Amino acid sequence: MRESPTPFNRRAVLRQHAMSDEVVDLLKRAYQDEIETVMNYLANAVYLETFDGNDIAEDLLADVQEELNHAEMLGNRLFYYDVAPPASMDFEPSQTMLQPPEDSTNVEGVVDGVIEAEKDAIETYEALIQASEEAGDYVTADLATQLLADEQDHKRAFMSIKKSF
Repeated sequence: MRESPTPFNRRAVLRQHAMSDEVVDLLKRAYQDEIETVMNYLANAVYLETFDGNDIAEDLLADVQEELNHAEMLGNRLFYYDVAPPASMDFEPSQTMLQPPEDSTNVEGVVDGVIEAEKDAIETYEALIQASEEAGDYVTADLATQLLADEQDHKRAFMSIKKSF
């Protein structure tokens, strides 16, 4: 007599593949950082003044959608681990460098903040790649590598802008 198939059980599959707490923690951190970056890019884009400020605002607004896409991809990896992405009540802000400046014409200060935030994102993705590889989660490692490349491109672009000042 044939045994009837059992329904798919995500938790059972996850128990078979060791879930790394470090990977999940880094996924949560990266997700929160992406969401916070969206908030801060938008706030700065709205607040900056001057001709240079308008150009930077356009660059920031163009990056907002990409950062949201990053957050969505990270959220999907958390879902794979049966973990909900952090929501507003879980939010712990950390991007002091990206707060809108007191002087709305301080475009260089915003550019410096973006560069610093990108450096932080790069460090997080490098740690996520390493932790994912150690845990045997090559899908997350691949995603983190993709996102790392995007953040390196953002950093390079804003470092070029900084040189123009």
